[in-house]
Amino acid sequence: MGNTEILDFIKNAKKKTLVKAYIQGEMSKIDFGKTSKVINMGAGGIVFGNWDEVKSAIENHSELIEDYYIENDRRNSAIDLMDIKNLNARIEPGAIIRERVTIEDDAVVMMGACINIGACIGEKTLIDMNAVIGGGASIGKRCHIGAGVVVKGVISSPNASPVIIEDDVMIGPNAVIMEGTRIGKGAIIKAGAIIVKDVKEGEVIA
Repeated sequence: MGNTEILDFIKNAKKKTLVKAYIQGEMSKIDFGKTSKVINMGAGGIVFGNWDEVKSAIENHSELIEDYYIENDRRNSAIDLMDIKNLNARIEPGAIIRERVTIEDDAVVMMGACINIGACIGEKTLIDMNAVIGGGASIGKRCHIGAGVVVKGVISSPNASPVIIEDDVMIGPNAVIMEGTRIGKGAIIKAGAIIVKDVKEGEVIA
């Protein structure tokens, strides 16, 4: 995704507060809205939907509800999380991957990593713990992006070119790759380095 496409998508997206509502009561008599998914279990069930609709249904049918509990992990979010069920990749718990991300075969995304909209992760690439991959960034095949690395995105810098990391690149822990830079194939970026200009193929940056 290009810069303009990413920014337009975020700007025009309907902001949502998705919730999971556990409800005890006569759920079959309650309309939770067109966009809600209802799992009815007889004397209760679960509703997945936008808080505005679910809240309205609960308030307007309080006489049919004995008790309820609401879970949510976002508020007025513009970008949904990616559906990762069918990826041919390893995604560990706690990774946050937004929609419109591409993750190729046999990639690994570790705990706490965050991958933003429009990013692309090549096959057999490892995104280590707590790494942040910004919007629109492109990472090639067989790369190792170390723990705590920050790859800047184009959302906060819409006039910048996205980061491009070519194949077989190694980036050490806590390095920062600034927007607009290109890391050549087989380059090595050592721990803690801050990259503000292009790195040549095979180059080692301390």
